[in-house]
Amino acid sequence: MTLGFVVQRYGETIAGGSETHCRLLAEHLSSQHNVTVLTTCATDYVTWANAVPSGETLEGGVRVIRFPVERPRDLTRFAEISDAALGGGASPDDEEAWFRENGPDVPELLEHLRRHRGDYDLILFWTFRYATSFFGLPLVADRAVLVPTAEEDAAVELSILKDFFNLPAGYLFLTPEEQTLVSARAGCAPRVSEVIGMGLDPVPLSPSPQPLSPNPYPLTPSPYLLYLGRVDRNKGCHTLFEYFEEYAATRPDITLVLAGPAKMRIPDHPRIKALGYVSDEVRHTLLAGAEVVVVPSPYESLSIVLLEAWNHSVPALVNGHCKVLDGQVRRANAGLAYRSSREFTAALDYLLDHASERHALGLQGLAYVEQEYRWPKVASRVGSVLERVRTSI
Repeated sequence: MTLGFVVQRYGETIAGGSETHCRLLAEHLSSQHNVTVLTTCATDYVTWANAVPSGETLEGGVRVIRFPVERPRDLTRFAEISDAALGGGASPDDEEAWFRENGPDVPELLEHLRRHRGDYDLILFWTFRYATSFFGLPLVADRAVLVPTAEEDAAVELSILKDFFNLPAGYLFLTPEEQTLVSARAGCAPRVSEVIGMGLDPVPLSPSPQPLSPNPYPLTPSPYLLYLGRVDRNKGCHTLFEYFEEYAATRPDITLVLAGPAKMRIPDHPRIKALGYVSDEVRHTLLAGAEVVVVPSPYESLSIVLLEAWNHSVPALVNGHCKVLDGQVRRANAGLAYRSSREFTAALDYLLDHASERHALGLQGLAYVEQEYRWPKVASRVGSVLERVRTSI
């Protein structure tokens, strides 16, 4: 099949769940299908400023066409329209304005979809909340497959999404919780859909972890709690810092290591080490040496970080207020959840003080990944949906 993949940002150095999911699926499907990624010249989801050249490139064996963003996001205007649209009771015009201001504004990409829709058997769209999907998908709805990456936040409650969620010819969901959420907002179950999750390759065997000398903040010999991804309030990092500083005051033998670009201030604390963006090699080394991986986000459609941790047999500590995280941990039986500072402390104490139980939870996570998330199984799920959608056109 000839497939188009529409995503707001693309590239190996882009830190974002939907962007990573799109890239890895594109790379794995490109051996079986003719895949073209349609994306923007932006690398920053806050400003949408053009940062890389427009035009066609070949990346990881995948054809990529980048289109320029016509205007960067007006942060003041976006804050104003967000207050109007997300507070409840907004008009359809206000809600549509929210998608326009959220961006990215990429008219050339939309025109490409209009003119070249017939060049693609199917066109997959990542994440419902950005303008590339909201305004692009209706142009090719009869051959569109949506990967909504929907979370239980204010945006998914916008009233105009009921009609939008009924447009795609098919859906690829990341978790059962996301499937339930979108089906409820659409008012019915999708015609063709599958919960596909995320594919992972087995971790290569290594005799010992590689040294972390390239990092600006080498790790101390003490055990560490690992956070991977954007350091961002939207990811619950402000609460993580609060809870960890309270914990470290009574438990000085643990370090919190952060690996990912920072979008907020990181506390100046001797037991918090921020590494910034790290390479895949360093990322794997960090996972191999971690006692526990923490995921504090209140909103997720799927935590790739959880799957990566379990791929390394590392148990997880997650925000129990997030149904998706709680569901992932329960299905895998590979970690603990917290809903308060007190529960954070109790859960982390248990994991650190019970080595055999911690190890058993990690192994259960690995078994779950082996059962559900290896690439052959995920690719088979995706292929089934794509074939069913294509035959229905």
